[in-house]
Amino acid sequence: MALAPAAGSTIATDMTGRVRVPADRLEALVAACFRHLGMPEEHARITAAGIVLADLVGHESHGVSENLGSYLAGIESGFINVRPNIRIVHETPVTASWEGDRGLGFVAGHMAMSDAMERAAKVGAGFASVGHSRHFGMAQIYPRMALARDMIGLAMTNGVVPTVVPFGGLDARLATNPIAVAAPCGDEPPFILDMATSTAAFGKVFIYQRDGKPIPATWALGPDGRPTTDPQAAIDAFTLLPFGGSKDGAGHKGSGLMVWVDIMCGALSGLGFTAVDGEPPHSNHFFGAWRVDAFAPVEEYRRQMDERMRDIRSSRPAPGFERVLVAGVPEWENQQDRAVNGVPLHTSVVEKLRGFAEKYGLDGDMGV
Repeated sequence: MALAPAAGSTIATDMTGRVRVPADRLEALVAACFRHLGMPEEHARITAAGIVLADLVGHESHGVSENLGSYLAGIESGFINVRPNIRIVHETPVTASWEGDRGLGFVAGHMAMSDAMERAAKVGAGFASVGHSRHFGMAQIYPRMALARDMIGLAMTNGVVPTVVPFGGLDARLATNPIAVAAPCGDEPPFILDMATSTAAFGKVFIYQRDGKPIPATWALGPDGRPTTDPQAAIDAFTLLPFGGSKDGAGHKGSGLMVWVDIMCGALSGLGFTAVDGEPPHSNHFFGAWRVDAFAPVEEYRRQMDERMRDIRSSRPAPGFERVLVAGVPEWENQQDRAVNGVPLHTSVVEKLRGFAEKYGLDGDMGV
């Protein structure tokens, strides 16, 4: 679609109010912001790549628009350690427990997932936990790393502060606690499932508020403790619902998965659950990798995966659906498009990024 200047703006937008920004320019600006605040070069590169990947695959709630500002503010306030001493504190041939030292979770996650894959390469499977960390971005970043090595990857994390009520409760005791898995296929796009165990992440609520849209009633509670469609009421209450949303929607399933993630990330790291009143806030992660050929020949595995993905997609679409999708396909399609045509950003986000560049004395040219 041809771009045209928006009224009162020097930014060229499409009809949805988005402007396409080249991913490499976006990543360079994000990395420069982190370097300016003292983050080592390699850490800044890994962190920027993880943030922009979320925008490339279409998870705007975890990209530059919603998370970058909070990361920069966290570094400036000292909540995020810009030069953490990330290290293994306990290990076996199959497992490792990592200390995150209050750094952003992108680097600790990259190191721990890499370690899990190295252990899998040696013994068939590997696992790693990270404690005392901070937000690690979009969960699928890490299992995606396993795809190129013919491995199946897993990542999950608990949160810094509780924002989600347990099933049947009114008081937030859990975080959005996402689970992500990635499995390679043959000719088909990889299977990549990335889901919060709440019905939605809070970043999506902020996006709906920014765009002036009501949220689904299954996402959040308002200040009166009842489900709301008003994004501002949801933000004021800061209380999300577990996946399923209600008793009729089987919200107990999301709540149960949420607690399982808390166990794997909190108890197994030995460093605690999602923070409650009076406890220091931190986030803990868990990663896993399985080598496909430790279980089955890779080519036969890939053949079966392709057949299964095609069989699922061959189902007749239900009313209101154009086609049947498998987890990972929308992200794959977005990435193919955006890697060539640029990342679509709301004009307010572009201005926000330019504001960061001006604040830090950086080159804010994003090619738009």
